[in-house]
Amino acid sequence: MTDWQRISAGCWRTVVEIPARDGVVLVADLYADRPNPPAGTVILERTPYGRRDARMSDGRLGPDLPPAPEAVAERFVRGGYLLVRQDCRGRGDSGGTFTKYLNEAEDGYDTVEWIAAQDWCDGRVATMGVSYSAHAQAALASLGAPSLAAMFLDSGGFASAYEAGTRMGGAFELKQVTWAFHRARNSTAVRADPVLQATLESEDLTAWFTRMPWRRGASPLRFVPDYENYLLQQWEHGVFDDYWRQPGIFARGYYDVFPDVPSLHISSWYDPYVRTATENFRELGRKKHSPAYLVLGPWTHGARSVSYAGDVDFGPHATLDGNLDDDYATMRLRWFDAHLKPETLVTAPPPVRYFLMGGGSGRRTAEGRLDHGGRWCTAASWPPEEAMNLDLELRADGTLAERDAPRPAEPTFLEYDFDPRDPVPTIGGQVTSGEPVMSGGAYHQRPDERFFGAHPPFLPLESRPDVLVFQTPPLPHDIAVAGPVTVRLAVSSSAVDTDFTVKLIDVHPPTADYPQGFAMNLTDGILRCRYRDSFAHPAPLTPGQTYEITVEAPDTANLFLAGHRIRLDVSSSNFPRFDVNSNTGAPEAHDRRKVVATNRVHVDGRSRLTLSVLPRPDGPPTPIHPEQ
Repeated sequence: MTDWQRISAGCWRTVVEIPARDGVVLVADLYADRPNPPAGTVILERTPYGRRDARMSDGRLGPDLPPAPEAVAERFVRGGYLLVRQDCRGRGDSGGTFTKYLNEAEDGYDTVEWIAAQDWCDGRVATMGVSYSAHAQAALASLGAPSLAAMFLDSGGFASAYEAGTRMGGAFELKQVTWAFHRARNSTAVRADPVLQATLESEDLTAWFTRMPWRRGASPLRFVPDYENYLLQQWEHGVFDDYWRQPGIFARGYYDVFPDVPSLHISSWYDPYVRTATENFRELGRKKHSPAYLVLGPWTHGARSVSYAGDVDFGPHATLDGNLDDDYATMRLRWFDAHLKPETLVTAPPPVRYFLMGGGSGRRTAEGRLDHGGRWCTAASWPPEEAMNLDLELRADGTLAERDAPRPAEPTFLEYDFDPRDPVPTIGGQVTSGEPVMSGGAYHQRPDERFFGAHPPFLPLESRPDVLVFQTPPLPHDIAVAGPVTVRLAVSSSAVDTDFTVKLIDVHPPTADYPQGFAMNLTDGILRCRYRDSFAHPAPLTPGQTYEITVEAPDTANLFLAGHRIRLDVSSSNFPRFDVNSNTGAPEAHDRRKVVATNRVHVDGRSRLTLSVLPRPDGPPTPIHPEQ
């Protein structure tokens, strides 16, 4: 390493080439406080986004959002660490072919152990990174990299990509489609070929969402076959098989192999990786002696430095900056110091820090967003150990009611026609990388021209005949929810396969600023019915037969104020967040036919919503109260 470049007075950079086990060379930058530094602890970040490219997810650093990667590196070098930022295989300057997620276990392991063997490393390699860089950390840990010293996993690190992040409930998350298209456009091959670059730039991605499912040779990625092939592999693998058990996408199967090192897991209520963060935190905390930590904010994916998500603002306490720590870089440095430099006497944070949304004025802010408010809470576990279950039955009159409330005698089911040619449009939620087709966050559940698939006259979603709405009366007191959201449905269908979707909503009452109220989405889930009993062994429905299914939505934390309503929407599509079931039972991503399904939800006491509710300080509430 003789070619060192001075970045600032106390930060230098050189390029290192790291060999993978198959001979492919992975290129990285090494940052240090001097050329040819003495041995020190190294922090590694592996990325497919360009190791020298600025990213919004690096957070605010002084006035800069996003900060230059050199500025971030300088902070870590000044903090006493060496920093390595590496391009993943087939991305940036690294060799080989990019296949999303599946090379990161071996490449990451090889990188950690190569670094640990260098004379500028003291044998300890910690990892950090957001999104894909978090997935890459969990991947290398799944092979038990012995020199791994600590992990800071932000918004990723697949516990099971099949169940959250790539698929959910058997349905395919179409953010994978938009991500593949955008990454293909800036891939090495495309950047080197002006004609190919112009070809992809001329594609109308939004228009392609009207022609689904995509097929090989009939997609906007047809001229970039490496990206088309890996994407369609994910899409076509509807069954949970060995493909989904690989170490880069299934940490759950490798927890026992993970090195016993401190880990911190971050996600947010409008991020696709809530399930990943909470499961990794619980299981590593249970299986390892080293501490695990969890942070759950109100943000969209990686957007920790702003106080809003979509059309809703959570107040000045919502940001990481100035609340959890001075800024994101400082938070990471202090956490690494607490676990890698005990001599610094830095105090470790509480095990769980989560943002309880709600409690705001309900007015419109100067920026035009709903003031929903919220505050940070701490806990020893997730969900908080004091939380209790609240069961609410779905009733034929559209109410959510406690079990002991009188039940209408008729009817015992509600039904609707689900036409896959006219799916329910996605309005926010746990979405990332979806632009220009979809965006994550909290929104009033009334479509407008911003949302794909929305058409005039832009009436509220609850006006659609294929959306069943169940809600409480205006609450007589506040109810704080913190934890899982589970919906058990008794259903039947005229089709051999169909989907059921659920969405939990906080209904703000009408105000001068919002004369029609504001139906704010909190979390949502889906189940493809062929997988009702097993993701590994799908089975068709018998038309007309009743089945009891469970639809899980990612955890959330929200304070439903007195006067608000708890609402649950049930339907059979949420597009373009998820692919649309054709109702034919054909294998995923292969069917050219679509049929209308008549779907029923039986409201005879078997269909219910279960929430994790915090106790009220003034005693058990009535008439809606946790089970005793």
